[in-house]
Amino acid sequence: MQVILLERVAKLGQMGDVVSVKPGYARNYLLLQGKALTASKENIASFEEQKAQLEARNLETKGEAEKLAERLDGQKFVVIRQASDGGNLYGSVTTRDASEVATAEGFSIDRKQVLIRQPIKELGLHDIEVHLHPEVMCMVTLNVARSPEEAELQEAGKSIQDLAAEEEAAAEFEVSQLFDDMGGAANDDFGDNAPAPRAEEGSEDPRDEV
Repeated sequence: MQVILLERVAKLGQMGDVVSVKPGYARNYLLLQGKALTASKENIASFEEQKAQLEARNLETKGEAEKLAERLDGQKFVVIRQASDGGNLYGSVTTRDASEVATAEGFSIDRKQVLIRQPIKELGLHDIEVHLHPEVMCMVTLNVARSPEEAELQEAGKSIQDLAAEEEAAAEFEVSQLFDDMGGAANDDFGDNAPAPRAEEGSEDPRDEV
């Protein structure tokens, strides 16, 4: 199926290009989102008449996207989720989640602009793409944690495995300290209640003195 692009589409073409695509892709994505028109003579003629206007609008939206990208690029957003002690999420973080946390921080982002290349199913820091315009993309990081406190530790470079190891080491130290304290107390008790040393044979007993 041939369509004429109304804007740049990655890996497909530039505005005004007539390209061949699968019918399903055209109907369910390009035509549905207003990124293209069927390449009929009437639509091609209509595009040529509106080309200058479309190009001007594209430049305007591109400029707005570039300004937003300057503020958004490199931002980190915390996503709180339930997870196992091993760090596996009960579910996954979606493009909608990313859009909502970014919008809550003052960045107006649609979920359709978010691209998560690998499913996020574990705690930790995850980089994702935000496509603000066909020609403007930036990167943000999702800090997926079970609590704000855990998110702060992950931000400092500690993984869930590091935190678990530290907690285990602290617990072992407390147990060893407890046993040391108990051993010291037992020695003190024995020293206070210990019987008097017996006199050696042949030595005089002080009680025999007159």
